[in-house]
Formats: sequence, C-alpha cells, structure tokens
Amino acid sequence: QVITGGHYDVDCYVEDPNGRTIYKETKKQYDSFPHRTEVQGVYTFCFSNEFSTFSHKTIYFDFQVGDEPPILPEMSNRVTALTQMESACVTIHEALNTVIDSQTHYRLREAQDRSRAEDLNGRVSYWSVGETLILFVVSI
Repeated sequence: QVITGGHYDVDCYVEDPNGRTIYKETKKQYDSFPHRTEVQGVYTFCFSNEFSTFSHKTIYFDFQVGDEPPILPEMSNRVTALTQMESACVTIHEALNTVIDSQTHYRLREAQDRSRAEDLNGRVSYWSVGETLILFVVSI
C-alpha cells in the first residue's frame, strides 16, 4: 500500500529465483497477492516510481512465510473433539489475529493522516509568513 506521495500509486513486480515474473502491476495504490511458492530461493520484489520521479513515496508491504503453526502442539494430529478450553483458545487466537489486522490498518491510516497534517502545517506556515511580510510592506 502506498502511504504517502504523489497520486498514491506505484509500479510493482515480483520475480521467482528463476527470473520468471509471477506478479506485475502498474500504478496501483494497494493490492494483495497470494502465492504459494514452488521453487526455493530468493524472490525479488521491486517497487518502481520512475513514472513519477518528482514525488517521493512511502510504501508499506507485508508478507507471510509458511503456514501458521497449530496453537497447541497436539492439535495437528488430533482425532477427538476439542475441549472447551481448547475451543476458547482457538477463538481467542482468531480474535487476536483480527485485532492485529485492524491495528495494522489503523497504523497505515495514521501514517497517511500524519503526512497530510504535516504537509498542511507547512503550507499554513508559509502562508502566515507571506501574510506577515505583506502586512509589513503595507504598513510601511
């Protein structure tokens, strides 16, 4: 997701270790890309801003590697139903994952809003200095 800068868009591509492009998008503000790897090695992520060289951009990206391990060690090979305590643990775990996703979303929104506020503060400061100078010129 592009947090700040320009029209909030950026080019992106992902290559596997063999150099094959597995994802490519242009001028996107945000996107999600699920992919199960088939080849081991180093994957390349490239974010390009060459179409908008005058505006700097801040980008947030997150990726998850591997499957989530089971909450309790013996849950993966369990044949019987879960106990009430184990069910409660699973429910709490899922709720906490939702909270983590919400916190990430709110942090991104806060970063965008902070950037806008700082930009607006700078514009107001320049306008105030300009008005002060004009006031001095008129009063003289």
